[in-house]
Amino acid sequence: MYSRVMKATKDHLVEAAAELLWERGYAATSPAMIQKRSHAGQGSMYHHFSGKADLAVTAMRHSAGQLRLATETALDSGTTALERVGAYLDMERNPLAGCRVGRLVQDPDVVADDRLRAPVEEFFTWLQQRIADVLAEGVRSGELRPDTDVAAMASLVIATVQGGYVLARAQQDQAAFRRATQAAKSALVHLRA
Repeated sequence: MYSRVMKATKDHLVEAAAELLWERGYAATSPAMIQKRSHAGQGSMYHHFSGKADLAVTAMRHSAGQLRLATETALDSGTTALERVGAYLDMERNPLAGCRVGRLVQDPDVVADDRLRAPVEEFFTWLQQRIADVLAEGVRSGELRPDTDVAAMASLVIATVQGGYVLARAQQDQAAFRRATQAAKSALVHLRA
């Protein structure tokens, strides 16, 4: 019973930290805010984590894991490479909230710290390779032109999504995100063999 309560407390801390990092960023999130949001006692955070940075890394990996699962679901839908990448571009998102993972590198403290930046870097490295793999399957199957630069196109897809978040937030208009992703889908269609 005690170990279940401890795990639940740890999970609440991680989820609260992940939400606050998404909403406020690393620098603007304090341990007190995390404890308040998680309804955890003052000593709980330091029982489970060595400090704010340790909890933040765990929370960032948690957010990246959730996004990775959603991405895999999207990329596994459809029968063609273009349908699968299109499903990723069309994933359910809240453009005005920004990307749970991508927003973290807008924080100078995260960018300056290799340990804090690592979960973000790992996620985007995985994402680029995963999308490139789907596009490469399209090349091998004859769906896409043989001269398709799958790595460059994967970068384009990711940059479109991340840039779409920026446009939507800057304009306070979700449609800006959708226009960007629709443009990427149109560009991808030109790769058909």
